[in-house]
Amino acid sequence: MTSLKKILVIGGGISGITTALEASETGYEVILVEKSPTLGGRISGFHQYFPKMCPPTCGLEINYRRLRSNKSIDVYTHSELKSISGDPGAFKVVVEKKPTYVNDQCVLCDHCTPVCPSVRSNEFNYGMDKTKAIYLPNFMAFPSKYHIDRESCETGCEKCVEACKYNAINLNMEGETYEFDVASIVFATGWKPYDAKKLKNLGFSKSPDVINNVMMERLASVSGPTKGKILRPSNQQPVQSIAFVQCAGSRDENHLPYCSSICCLGSLKQANYILEQNPDSQVTIFYIDIRTAGKYEDFVAIVQNHPNVEMIKGKVANVVLGQTGNPVVEAEDILKQKMVSREYDLVVLATGMEPNLKTQISLKEIKLDEDGFLNPDFQKPGIYSTGTAKRPVDVNSSIQDATGTSLKAIQNVVAN
Repeated sequence: MTSLKKILVIGGGISGITTALEASETGYEVILVEKSPTLGGRISGFHQYFPKMCPPTCGLEINYRRLRSNKSIDVYTHSELKSISGDPGAFKVVVEKKPTYVNDQCVLCDHCTPVCPSVRSNEFNYGMDKTKAIYLPNFMAFPSKYHIDRESCETGCEKCVEACKYNAINLNMEGETYEFDVASIVFATGWKPYDAKKLKNLGFSKSPDVINNVMMERLASVSGPTKGKILRPSNQQPVQSIAFVQCAGSRDENHLPYCSSICCLGSLKQANYILEQNPDSQVTIFYIDIRTAGKYEDFVAIVQNHPNVEMIKGKVANVVLGQTGNPVVEAEDILKQKMVSREYDLVVLATGMEPNLKTQISLKEIKLDEDGFLNPDFQKPGIYSTGTAKRPVDVNSSIQDATGTSLKAIQNVVAN
């Protein structure tokens, strides 16, 4: 194949990995670019995901094994697409790779972190704990090597260099710029949770015991900040009562006007997390209406019928601090036609999906809709999107869509 017959995939989450693998395993060369230091995307931080309620190790490890043995995929992590030029089927792209300061000689011996004097907020756990300035992005990190946050390093400190026996650390490492000729481009740039700080009435900035749904996934995960124990961030005590606030910012013209399609199922799943750990805990779900795909209706019924789960149909007006310092949910109970005010140990805001393309990539060659998603019907031939870069979808739907998108990218290569 010539260089013009390559496929560029932007985003190394489950959709991007799937697209890259499906295309390469049919004989096409793929360049996979990921902004963070490791592949896996948002799913790598989940405790479990539908439809099999698997941990991320279930699906990602199989795909990582396929990547390791695949000679047709070039992976560029900690890298960003900076420009697109050229004609459909003959694009020229520029990719910038930032320095990680750790090379491929890293063997994960962990001699470096004990001597590092600097700490930083752990973005993988959404700031609920800290790491050293040199750290492993997550326990499933691929590529499997440490990364250095130079902005968090003490000036002049080289203790990690001195501790490394494998010459794997280079604090003078510089970034690199690459130019590629590709026939097809697939955006698999994923999503981020809507910024709960913008929801002034829901208490996210007022109490550490008001968290969002992705933070709840990390609390439940054995690799999370509490090693899988669902504890109150304020005092590290077990959660006895928990409220889930649905449509936190979603279906709201002031925030996200659309339904993210996964939030209801996510909260029902997370209700199971707490009930499995503490069968005596009390769960309340405040909802506008429960939206789930047909095949999940049985799961919904099981959670709804649990004796410790209360479903209250009504919009949450406020989350405030009570006299004890605990969060208090104030909401309308539509079915009982009254206002309710309840105190909880933990409140989880079911924030919606916001596409990363909306804020992370600005390219005149692509057109985003008013919500920041990339509709492939409005792009130049040869430019596609998949998964949550295209629309809000769950993991299973993302994988199916990515498989179909890889075929479209291949067809464009053949046509050109």
